[in-house]
Amino acid sequence: MAQNKPFFYGGQAIIEGVMIRGHRSISLAVRRPDGGISTHSEGIGGVYQSQWRSFPFVRGILVLIETLVMGTRALMFSAKESIGVETEKGTETIGSGAIWATMGVAFAFSIGLFFVIPLLITHSVDSHIESSILSNLLEGVVRLGILIGYLSLLGLLKDARRLFMYHGAEHMTIKAYEAKQELSVTNIRQHSTAHPRCGTAFLFTVILVSVLVFAFLGRPDFYIRFLERIALVPVVAAVSYEVIRLNGAHRGNIIFRIFAAPSMWLQKLTTRQPDDSQIEVAVTAMEAALKSDVSNEAQT
Repeated sequence: MAQNKPFFYGGQAIIEGVMIRGHRSISLAVRRPDGGISTHSEGIGGVYQSQWRSFPFVRGILVLIETLVMGTRALMFSAKESIGVETEKGTETIGSGAIWATMGVAFAFSIGLFFVIPLLITHSVDSHIESSILSNLLEGVVRLGILIGYLSLLGLLKDARRLFMYHGAEHMTIKAYEAKQELSVTNIRQHSTAHPRCGTAFLFTVILVSVLVFAFLGRPDFYIRFLERIALVPVVAAVSYEVIRLNGAHRGNIIFRIFAAPSMWLQKLTTRQPDDSQIEVAVTAMEAALKSDVSNEAQT
């Protein structure tokens, strides 16, 4: 069945590799210790491909869950492949319990770092702030400062820098594909490492949206504010996803470009210029995703 709407490919960097999210599948490419490239593709079904995927705001929550689940599986797969551990059935060898445990720890860490700690810091000086709007704005500024500091410190680690190089390769490859260019190293190097639909841009947008959402809630007691922050994470994520989609669809518009500029700048912290071998891995993942989509379309 032909697609009525254009599909926007996305992905993420994984350990010594790249994952590309296709229309009906995900595809991974990982550089092995012997210099070869391992690839793996698997279909995406269930609720991720249901009619709910087309509903604004609901789709943002689905994408967030899908990204956490698929991303965790991809990272575990790449961790094994990058050190030469045999995985006869690919990501199927990874237990669901390990995946959900890893996701739970990562989610709790993220909520604590980017929502609870900013609230605690703001609460410590809240008695000196008369306006609830200023209080929520200060919380947003603290949240942004923590994000920038965290990403900056992460970039000091050697392994993280390599991950950021693959992140850059993923963005550049997708941009070359969207420009309808042949996926060659020469063409891909014409593009920058920043992309408006990046997860880093999503994090920045979450911070902006959270300020607006929380501002409407005033300044109740601390424990109520704490519960509100936790409960409204899906709402903030859903709204942020729609903003990112708008930016991606209208990135030639000057207003959207101005709005997206800070998040594009922030990607300087999470991307690096890749080497040719890393671009080769990204191209392999992209081509695998395109091939898998063609195969899946032919079967529908």
